[in-house]
Amino acid sequence: MVDLRRSLAAIMAIGLIAPLAACGDDEKPTLSDPAAAASAGPGASSAPITESTTAAGPVTLAITPAANKKNVPVSAEIGVKVSGGGVSSVTLTDAKGKAVSGKLREDGSAWVPDKPLKTRQKYAAKVVATGADGRSTTATTSFTTMGSPGRETGTGLYLFDGNTYGVAMPVVVEFNPGIKKADRAAVQKRMFVETSPVQEGVWSWTDTGTQAYYRGPEYWQTGTTMKVRIGVGGHPTGGGRYGDQDRSATVKIGRKFEMNVDNATKKMTVLQDGQTVKTFPVSLGKKSTPSVSGRMVVMEKKAATVFDTTDTDGADGYRTNIEYAQRVTWSGQYIHSAPWSVGDQGRRNVSHGCINLSPANARWVFSKSLIGDPIVVKGTEDKLDYGDGWTPWNVSWEKFKAGSAL
Repeated sequence: MVDLRRSLAAIMAIGLIAPLAACGDDEKPTLSDPAAAASAGPGASSAPITESTTAAGPVTLAITPAANKKNVPVSAEIGVKVSGGGVSSVTLTDAKGKAVSGKLREDGSAWVPDKPLKTRQKYAAKVVATGADGRSTTATTSFTTMGSPGRETGTGLYLFDGNTYGVAMPVVVEFNPGIKKADRAAVQKRMFVETSPVQEGVWSWTDTGTQAYYRGPEYWQTGTTMKVRIGVGGHPTGGGRYGDQDRSATVKIGRKFEMNVDNATKKMTVLQDGQTVKTFPVSLGKKSTPSVSGRMVVMEKKAATVFDTTDTDGADGYRTNIEYAQRVTWSGQYIHSAPWSVGDQGRRNVSHGCINLSPANARWVFSKSLIGDPIVVKGTEDKLDYGDGWTPWNVSWEKFKAGSAL
């Protein structure tokens, strides 16, 4: 199959990505609009201050931003440094005295507002820390936020609030332009994932910094609830740019549904909850346009679409109506119905790189699958490139963790 990938288009402020070419289809899954802004980011910091002490004691406390600091990003957190005790309370109020909601980071290093602060507004913070002896110390500060930034980094989150996804669904965040290595750690600190039940997970960046994935060492547990906050609205992203907005979603993980394709047998084996439920004959990409081998994820589903390669291949291109299409790579490989190749399925490879199924079999798989279901292909002449689709499962856990900026 001819590689039909186009370069990543600009991510619009509403969270949509411009289309990418496919095996024939030229649309890319739509990124979720923010369901509810839910965060804010690290504030600019300088020398911390302690302005008042209610009682002498061994506990010491310092906070940031510094007193009267101006042009603070609206992603400001209240930084906390305490010894000899712990934080008892944090209060942040706006110029009208209205309290801002938020919570402490798990490590106690900062208090994070639940959403970005307003531009060009004055805020006052009060932090109380209590020592082991019961004595408390209070620190206060005030600061003024910056105006609207002139340059922004576009963002996108591939999760829709309230949806149910497959067990291999990574959290996928996109940035345009990509985040440079020097700036990734600060951005990564603003990307929060909570799973219930609790499961290990980590962020990992692609080389270009245009995508970051979050996954665990194994697929998610069936029934998991996942809360995601990409709190980069108004947060510095490098090069004088700031994140365009916060994005968030709360989603569920469904049953375990796996598709395994073996070029040696020309068959797809479908497992649900670890048990084989169906085996189908397939036809993969012919030698001139081979299917890729690797661990992929269903990224998009369309009951009916059109594969059109005439814009890239000219007279050699084709335009074909397709049913039950499920995208697995950005470069255009799909699982789909192919009535024209039924006689070849299970016997020989004739496609442009896609996984061909009979209409009835494609309809069955389509009816059962979810976005985020894993599909593993082995034994073909080509290998899956990292980043050509949602590919975090195509590397080892150790290699994946090495891509974290923290």
